[in-house]
Amino acid sequence: MGAPSEAEVLGQRELNRALLERQLLLGRAAMPVSDALEQLVGLQAQAPMPPYYGLWSRLRGFDPHELGRMLTDRKAVRLSLIRGTVHLVTVSDALELRPLVQPVVERAHSGAFGRRMGGVQPAELRAAVRDLLVDGPLTARELGTRLVECGIGRDVEAAGSAARMYLPLVQVPPRGVWGAGGQARYATIESWTGRALETEPSLADLILRYLGAFGPATVRDMQNWSGLTKLKAAFEDLRPRLVTFRDDQGRELFDQPDAPRPGPDVPAPVRFLGEYDNVLLGHADRRRIIPEDFPWKATLAPGRLVSNVLVDGMLRATWWIEREGKRRATLGIRPFRKLSRSERDEVAAEARRMIDFAAADAERRDVRFERAVG
Repeated sequence: MGAPSEAEVLGQRELNRALLERQLLLGRAAMPVSDALEQLVGLQAQAPMPPYYGLWSRLRGFDPHELGRMLTDRKAVRLSLIRGTVHLVTVSDALELRPLVQPVVERAHSGAFGRRMGGVQPAELRAAVRDLLVDGPLTARELGTRLVECGIGRDVEAAGSAARMYLPLVQVPPRGVWGAGGQARYATIESWTGRALETEPSLADLILRYLGAFGPATVRDMQNWSGLTKLKAAFEDLRPRLVTFRDDQGRELFDQPDAPRPGPDVPAPVRFLGEYDNVLLGHADRRRIIPEDFPWKATLAPGRLVSNVLVDGMLRATWWIEREGKRRATLGIRPFRKLSRSERDEVAAEARRMIDFAAADAERRDVRFERAVG
């Protein structure tokens, strides 16, 4: 199938350009939001706005209301998924992926709250939660309180967490809808979508999709991204359908044969991303996009959610928005190492476009650079 030799080495810049292309970050793509969500295997959505920032940076003419309508029309959902964290995905992906990562989701809960649940049996918990949600969505605290009142656990916070981890509960609108807001309230995915979870989800398909979005990658990279373990055998089963390379440490990289692998000299434009964007979390070895000495603590802005800026394809700054009601919005940028004049100009231009998108209701919108660190 015209596969390159296993001995072919891909440098970090080549891996960077391949990742950016598959993440729709080398050029804004002209595609529907639903197609983009599935290409990316969902978007990190611990907070409401990052999916909107991420899609604005990836799609040509992105309309945030299109994504909002997908949530209200029940074509996309927010739920605990990859690595046990909240992701925004299409309904089809939610039904396929949640059964595959269920052990990861449960492990995330057990690590944080296991001892506080008092040995409650999962089957008993699931039945109680389904009964409690028959009359409509509830917040995690409401669920936890009612579970404790029913004798399911003794800790309200832990019981609320267990409810959304042991069952596939989705956050219902208006949570996460552009221009709206509200507490996270939960319903079962079956009642909300009218569809059932996949009974035979395909791990092989998930591996192929991961490589399509993050490859070339090692087995460990996918395990780090997904939270799943012991995937070596599954990769070996797929080996006849894949091509392999080596990275600069000699580790074997797997990839789809026809996946794009742009050259290292392909230009990469400045891109503004939300906090914890998946492009930064897709690998165990993140040198392809995060400098080894990136000073995370020094680039944070106290008391604010901090998002990320790519310059020439690499993480080079953090950003955040400061609001003074509707009177003024300021986008702050803290670079890692001093930017060249051309880099600063490109970052400033993209920052102005981002603040116009993210704070269109503000009467005045400004961009401010902080002193570079590192």
